[in-house]
Amino acid sequence: MTKPNKRREVIKNLALGTGLLTVPAVLQSCETRPKEQKPEEAPQEKDVAVVLKGNINHSACRWCYNSIPLEEFFEKSAAIGLKAIDLLTPQEWALAKKYGLECSMGTDSFANIENGFNDPANHTDLQQKYSGLITKAAEAGVKNIICFSGNRRELDDQTGIENCATGLKPLVEQAEKEGVTIFMELLNSKVNHPDYQCDHTPWGVALAEKIASPNFKLLYDIYHMQIMEGDVIATIKKYHHHIGHYHTGGVPGRNEINNTQELYYPAIMKAILDTGFNGYVAQEFVPTYPDKMAALKEGVLICDV
Repeated sequence: MTKPNKRREVIKNLALGTGLLTVPAVLQSCETRPKEQKPEEAPQEKDVAVVLKGNINHSACRWCYNSIPLEEFFEKSAAIGLKAIDLLTPQEWALAKKYGLECSMGTDSFANIENGFNDPANHTDLQQKYSGLITKAAEAGVKNIICFSGNRRELDDQTGIENCATGLKPLVEQAEKEGVTIFMELLNSKVNHPDYQCDHTPWGVALAEKIASPNFKLLYDIYHMQIMEGDVIATIKKYHHHIGHYHTGGVPGRNEINNTQELYYPAIMKAILDTGFNGYVAQEFVPTYPDKMAALKEGVLICDV
């Protein structure tokens, strides 16, 4: 370890220009992080050219752009290179295809985060409605649909897994026959969804192993799991066999995924690709830029490794 006096002497020499760097150079060398982008400096849609590498299948969650008319959103999404849109209902699937977009994750109005498959009282109703959604998805060529565990309500983890597996079993069997995959989303219970049960990757993995079907997978939401667990890249590497879909979002705040937040998405995307993943990565941040499509385009480019 350098002695205090010696350290002060080195710093003094640097400041006097007798070391390797002058004061301006020292200051410049310390400035390694790009300046934060102010809202008024946010890019406009026309300012960002898109040349995608083709390694990531890019998607975006519709609800983040509800202020943009649906057809306009589809048209602009296709123009910036998206292949699909997440969380569309059956009534929206055909219109997406008009613009060359798939529905990368189907849903419907009955899908409920708080009241899910961990409560047997919900099974009959959910099985009936999800059975219909699976059939509609298969007929429309939609490969993925979303489901939720529901809130704990003091239910222990193992009982929650058993209940979910029981409720999902007939639906997964139907999904296997019809070529559809059911995804349960991992969500945080700390900030956005208090008491949600599927809030840690190992819980979701235990459920996937209990169900033991290629037609049941986890939707790994990077934003939510950074809040609950951290260790995003290590978790992806460890459990990637059970993960079939990803969502993005800036932490904290769930806004843009640029240098205003704590995650470095290019490294995360590289880790995802290294697992052999060929599914969809859907942007699910709430844009703060005046031009919301410019924010989406920026997010796509950040993730396009």
